Amino acid sequence: MRDDDAVTQIDRLLTTAQTYPARRAPEKHIDRHPRLNVAVVACMDSRIDLFDLLGLEDGDAHLLRNAGGVITDDVIRSLVISQRALGTREILLVHHTDCGLQTINEDEFKSDLERETGVRPAWAVEAFADVNADVRQSLQRIRHCPFFSDDVVVRGTVYDVDTHELHVVD
Repeated sequence: MRDDDAVTQIDRLLTTAQTYPARRAPEKHIDRHPRLNVAVVACMDSRIDLFDLLGLEDGDAHLLRNAGGVITDDVIRSLVISQRALGTREILLVHHTDCGLQTINEDEFKSDLERETGVRPAWAVEAFADVNADVRQSLQRIRHCPFFSDDVVVRGTVYDVDTHELHVVD
């Protein structure tokens, strides 16, 4: 890992963060319980601005992001805490077209990592070909998880990175 004295993008981000309190409008304390009682699970893709896309404000929803918006054990852990301890009642999945996971061969990726590092990852890459089928699989993982209350509402969507449209997956 690189750890030198060169100015990095992280340094630039941290410099910008120092001005955040002055740029931020004064407001009342925001409760840790999301106002809309919604949790959103989305891909980490930088082309998706969830706040703008969904019309969210600070404090409206819990946002969880990872490669592919995959429903991993850790995402389930976070969603269950969100629901059971912080009052969310709905979960929205936001996957998208042209996802990087659609370009990865899982076995080759893991083999490359193993060749380079000497260790094969224990975690699944969760590569996929069909984004709609991937959303349906994610919905099933949530619906079959015993830790969510029976009345949780779960919806899956696909964001089109070219047209900027959000389509519901049945």
